[in-house]
Amino acid sequence: MSIHSSSDNQTTLRWGIIGCGNVTEKKSGPAFNKIPGSSLLAVMRRDGSKAKDYAERHAVPKWYDDAQALINDPDINAIYIATPPDSHEAYAIAALQAGKPVYVEKPMAVTTDACLRMQELANATQGKLTVAHYRRGLPMFRKVKELLAEKIIGDVRTVRISMLQQHKEALNTSSDNWRVNPAMAGAGYFYDLAPHQLDLVVHFFGDPVNAMGYGANQAGFYPAEDVVSGIMRLPGDILFTGQWCYTVGAGGEEDLFEIQGSRGRIRFPVFGRSVSVLVDGVENILDFEPPAHIQQPMIERVVQYFTGKGGNPCSAAEALVSMRVMESFAYNRPLARQ
Repeated sequence: MSIHSSSDNQTTLRWGIIGCGNVTEKKSGPAFNKIPGSSLLAVMRRDGSKAKDYAERHAVPKWYDDAQALINDPDINAIYIATPPDSHEAYAIAALQAGKPVYVEKPMAVTTDACLRMQELANATQGKLTVAHYRRGLPMFRKVKELLAEKIIGDVRTVRISMLQQHKEALNTSSDNWRVNPAMAGAGYFYDLAPHQLDLVVHFFGDPVNAMGYGANQAGFYPAEDVVSGIMRLPGDILFTGQWCYTVGAGGEEDLFEIQGSRGRIRFPVFGRSVSVLVDGVENILDFEPPAHIQQPMIERVVQYFTGKGGNPCSAAEALVSMRVMESFAYNRPLARQ
């Protein structure tokens, strides 16, 4: 990996984005230019006109319609992959083989086998690979982890996730909605949203001891699973239950992550901004203002890692844990072991 040293002796990352779609418009893309030692140099989409448009709107110096050309650009020394999950493996491998560190969107890939190949190549080449489980970097979830470490609610007994959404009819009738195409993205919206939630479970409580679950397509709106349920035994005999359904009726929506302890409970929406902490019958609400670019706190840590100033904020090995849980839940498979 070659990282440029500027005249002021500060290491500089010059990023290239593969897949400058919607997720990069606000959540991530602009953040690369707002972090010391980091700048966004180039973007790529297979549709060159869209890449050009993105570059012009965001004042990005270069654009490409070919990923390998971006990877081979000698001025680029860090790669962010924000394409649909089925292409993560190929692009990550190409970048790692070119000696460039990789920040890849979640889920890391469509299957654990693909994730393992990415991890193995990173290890073999001594390359740097980070997965964008960025919610663990947000102040709200760092506070939850801190409260758990302080045992503010005593010993944790149970953990529960409930994610219930209405069918997105307008979106799902589009033939190019890759999120509900199993070949491109796995088990539909479960594979799109559950990585955020299940990564937090692993981040808070450690690798599960065992897990099992079931997925199904109940409504038949698209090929992918639209309902998933799962259970886990976590370290310390903490028991987990989770349900995800993307075709509930109006008024039935829910976004809940609940941790019950011997003295109280912590409850919050994973895609919200407040945390309810109930201790000995007294409730406090903690509010958090989300950053303008939701991935910026994570990208700051990635920049530190890629420039040798910090550890990996989410390694492939860590991301593989939640990926294995998702496979176990969605496809009724035994929990895979590394």
